[in-house]
Amino acid sequence: MLFGGLFIVRKRALSAATSFAVLIGSAALVAGTAGPAAADSSKALPMSSVGDMVVDGVHRKIFISDPYLGKVVATDYAGTVLSTVTGLPGVTGLALSADAGSLYAAVPGADAVVALDAGTVTERARYATGEGTDPQYVALAGGKIWFGYGNGDHGDIGSVDTSGAEPLVTLAQDTELHYSGAPRLVSSPTDPNAFAAMSSYYHRFLLGAYDASTGTATRTARTAADVGSVGMANDLAYTPDGGRLITATAGERHRVWRTTDMAELPSYASESHGTAVAVAPDGTVAAGSDAWYAPDVFVYRPGETKAVRQYDFPGTGGSSGGDSLANSSLAWEPGGSRLFAVTTAIAGGSVRLHVLDTPTKSLPTVTVKVPATVAVLKPVTVSGTVAATLGLPVGTPLTVTRYDAEFPKGKALGTRKLGANGTFSFPDTPTAAGNVTYKVAYAGDATHVGAGGTAVVKVTPFKTALTLDQNRRTVGYGTNVTYTASLGWSYRNRVVEIWADPYGSEPKRLLKRGTVNSAGKLSVTTRMTRDTWVTADFAGDTRSGRAHVGSTVYTRAGLTTTLSQHYKWSKIGTIWYQSYHQTGDVKVTAWNNPYPGRMTKYEVQVWYAGAWRTGSEDLVRLNSGGMAYILFDGAGAAGVRARVRTAYVDGVSGDNVNTTIHGAWKYFNITR
Repeated sequence: MLFGGLFIVRKRALSAATSFAVLIGSAALVAGTAGPAAADSSKALPMSSVGDMVVDGVHRKIFISDPYLGKVVATDYAGTVLSTVTGLPGVTGLALSADAGSLYAAVPGADAVVALDAGTVTERARYATGEGTDPQYVALAGGKIWFGYGNGDHGDIGSVDTSGAEPLVTLAQDTELHYSGAPRLVSSPTDPNAFAAMSSYYHRFLLGAYDASTGTATRTARTAADVGSVGMANDLAYTPDGGRLITATAGERHRVWRTTDMAELPSYASESHGTAVAVAPDGTVAAGSDAWYAPDVFVYRPGETKAVRQYDFPGTGGSSGGDSLANSSLAWEPGGSRLFAVTTAIAGGSVRLHVLDTPTKSLPTVTVKVPATVAVLKPVTVSGTVAATLGLPVGTPLTVTRYDAEFPKGKALGTRKLGANGTFSFPDTPTAAGNVTYKVAYAGDATHVGAGGTAVVKVTPFKTALTLDQNRRTVGYGTNVTYTASLGWSYRNRVVEIWADPYGSEPKRLLKRGTVNSAGKLSVTTRMTRDTWVTADFAGDTRSGRAHVGSTVYTRAGLTTTLSQHYKWSKIGTIWYQSYHQTGDVKVTAWNNPYPGRMTKYEVQVWYAGAWRTGSEDLVRLNSGGMAYILFDGAGAAGVRARVRTAYVDGVSGDNVNTTIHGAWKYFNITR
């Protein structure tokens, strides 16, 4: 080194400058169809399984059996639990007496048929059917209780006669037919002495009709031997005239049989794994299937084989599929139009009662189409279709509503008429930018549920001109700089914000927010201490687009350099030197505006052979106040002329928060 000693007091350094971001506004485009929220409801029940369901129109109750927990749950029509009867192990089939006074339940775990009081929902009597009989299904006919019993290899029909002093149980009422599994039973709606039975297991399918007027089960008809297997047979129901039976089996259809001879008639299309069937007094058929990823319930109007309505139950368990319609778990509201259904979750969910309010009405699907984008105040064509299982006539009125930033609650656009083939099309001119939603709705009628669809068009605003001055200007530390934002035409909003985002650890701050003047200008003055990214922001309005512009002003670091401890000033040529004895020290005091980790750079040059030549240079850390002290030992340097300066160098002095600045040279010489 040129001089003997160097003493450095700590100084601070700077971290990297903060990055800046440009805000870009965007809006997602959505277009498509939507339907109205259905009035249907559902409620979870405190059950683990479902065996059967019966609706009591007199007491307005729904009875559901739970084989796993061995209980019968009674709810109101909304699914609120009213009472529960327990102690019924494996309880499955249910049957309600004609006067709705008694509810009969088949309880295989107790080898009994249990009579419950339908009003108080309490056990009234228990009729033992014999050890190991395992009765599973019940029906009432000919003044007796009939029950299906047995196992997967052989099932038969038994009866309980309660007319005498003691109940009389008679088994093996049809030993010839050999039902596969305990047969499911159903009573005729027209003949109090008739009932039907159906295999419940998949080995073979058998369906038989019986007359009970003599006190015994006299078979009047059966399916042909070559009908074959149809998989599990999970439910059956009479039509209101008693002339047909509808069965829920596998095969993507609900099969229909004539009761007089069990000849098969045209079926109702459904999904695989039929689970339930219910027929209303007017002949409306509800066919249910266990379909995880397809419709679960199909509703057919009297005399029709095309479903007027379909239902697909959502999933409530841990599977991606929908909940399953339980076996024998469809029933019509007595004297009403609602349909009740019970579902079970595939995994980890609950048993739920669903109340379907308008199952016989067609549910239209309204599809609305709009362009992906359109400019504000430019016309757009809204088109689409209304599809329904019961077609709507030409001229059907559709109401149209537009939702946008100016009318977030909607602006009625009047009525449009449905055209040929269920189509519609009409023009409109959006008056506000942003995502604009068009809703087209049909109010519904006696045979249709109300429905609606929506589509979203992205409406682009007018481009807004916004500028900000002072970009790329370089100023000294502590300089006051005035920034002026200039806003061009806008629809309504004339407010601009000016923000400062200094490099380094300082947070972004709002300098000014205000309405521009008549010339479209807004100004603010701020003292510059760092390189700063200044932005002007315009939020836009319903027709004018958002605008964002930035301006970077570079600020040189603050810097001072002084020499001290000299004994005199000497003029050599045209330059004044601070003179030091070779026995003393040259003290250099440097200052930069402080920043964590910042360093100052010093440079020493010596006059030699008629020119200034670099002697040494280095970086010295600043203390918390931005100061550094450097001592040069003059021993042995008599006759030397030198000069020193300090500098902040962007990216070299430990940070890039300020712009580079070199201080003025300070001259000194060493004497004896």
